[in-house]
Amino acid sequence: MQHELPNGRRDFIKKTGLLTAGLGLVGSSAFAGLEEKTKKNKNKLPKWKGFNLLDFFSPDPTRTRQATPEEYFKWMSDWGFDFVRLPMAYPYYLDIDRSRTITPDEVYKIDERQVDKIDNLVQMAHKYKMHVSLNLHRAPGYCVNAGFNEPYNLWTDQAALDAFCFHWKMWAKRYKNVSDKKISFDLLNEPSMREDMNDQHSKRSTVPGEVYRKVAKAASEAIREENKKHLVIADGNNTGTTVIPEITDLNIAQSCRGYNPGIISHYKAPWANKDPENLPEPKWPGQVGDKYLSRALLEEFYRPWIELVNSGVGVHCGECGSWNKTPHDVFLAWFGDVLSILSENGIGFAVWEFSGDFGVLNSGRADVAYEDWHGQKLDRKMLNLLSKV
Repeated sequence: MQHELPNGRRDFIKKTGLLTAGLGLVGSSAFAGLEEKTKKNKNKLPKWKGFNLLDFFSPDPTRTRQATPEEYFKWMSDWGFDFVRLPMAYPYYLDIDRSRTITPDEVYKIDERQVDKIDNLVQMAHKYKMHVSLNLHRAPGYCVNAGFNEPYNLWTDQAALDAFCFHWKMWAKRYKNVSDKKISFDLLNEPSMREDMNDQHSKRSTVPGEVYRKVAKAASEAIREENKKHLVIADGNNTGTTVIPEITDLNIAQSCRGYNPGIISHYKAPWANKDPENLPEPKWPGQVGDKYLSRALLEEFYRPWIELVNSGVGVHCGECGSWNKTPHDVFLAWFGDVLSILSENGIGFAVWEFSGDFGVLNSGRADVAYEDWHGQKLDRKMLNLLSKV
């Protein structure tokens, strides 16, 4: 069945030459042709493999997790990984009174001591020859998660956009003389429109393309005022899931996600499900609820991202993995297909975390025979899977 596409999406596919006579958008024959074309193209981004590190994920530096030790970088490097993404909450590095709601003026009050902590982790990653992607997980006026009261809306308020550009200009200036082979700037984690910016469960929708373009263009220009060669990445629209055709001319790479379908990646996760205890048991492949889950579903999901690679835009999967309640054998079977599709098309990845619920270390899964690794609990089967691609 032919899917009807928005005008912007259809124009993008026409531009890339994939909407041609006799080539449907669904079906195995169409994907086989796409795979053949992909083999002849090269992703503009390196096929980085690595992890997100959550040291600066919390907006309150007194409530953050333990700092990443240097030995983690050594292990990552020894195991063949070359990439870390640092999702940052901008309030983490502000000098503000956290007992009350932040004001727009305070968004500019940078705490250099906290910035130095971030820089120390960047330098440690560089010591082990890893590319570092700085990401604003929480930016002035937007975060996919609640937990901090934003004073305005990034998508509708110029004051928020001005502050957003200020923060990125600060980071771009700090790394002005660092090669794009060593650092990149991932503008905003998982963008979406939300009726109430401070209500986790308020109605969410896709950011209008022209609005996303305005924000991405302003921030990328602020970054490149410091170094025109700085590498800029934009997370996919609709919480990282969909390509942004409106910015393909801006020399900005794009970042997809490896969480589809959510019944596998976020099984029983309370922040992602209204009734986490009453979900159908995940299978891969297999019938789950009203859907049959298989590799074909993933091939269809990643098709636009592969088209994007073929059109000459760099693509990386900035987050992927599964929470620890998904049965381990189901997780490995599903994740193997995710990584296979990405890898076959030259797209690298970053697991959501190295150590923790989604991680290769200390995930807390109840059905894993962990290997002791220098006092840490190593999921060797997961590591072997990651190492194959």
